[in-house]
Amino acid sequence: MRILLAIDGSPSSDAAVDEVCRRPWPEGTEVLLLTVRSPLEIMTLHKSSPLPIDSKDIFEHPDLEDMKFLDIAATELEQRAPELRVKTMLLEGRPKDVILDEAELWGAELIVLGANGYGAIRRFMLGSVSFAVALNAPCSVEIVRRLPEHRINIDK
Repeated sequence: MRILLAIDGSPSSDAAVDEVCRRPWPEGTEVLLLTVRSPLEIMTLHKSSPLPIDSKDIFEHPDLEDMKFLDIAATELEQRAPELRVKTMLLEGRPKDVILDEAELWGAELIVLGANGYGAIRRFMLGSVSFAVALNAPCSVEIVRRLPEHRINIDK
């Protein structure tokens, strides 16, 4: 099985990683851990810089502090679900478009991503990546919501 796990470092994407870790998967399951940064998002990552940051610098040096969540998620998957074959990928573009394109190119059988739970106005203004992916994906999509703070996750 091929699972595309799209993450953005948010609590909701942490919940998506947790969900993939907790399940039994068929032998030989591959996980593509994908992070997509839009050019606008990259420019705002380094607010302390007086000069614009060239997005090429970010992608040539993916170990920057802002991208550590990709490595953290990969490590968590490898430790909690060692039977999974994990590959990481950092791409630039519009997240919903890149996720859909990569799912098709890679032959994903399932896309897993978190839902940030924005309200209707913010979702209208910004668009919803999870909604767009669910509507247009070439495969099944699972949208994971994080547990409310007052609930206890007994699996951890």
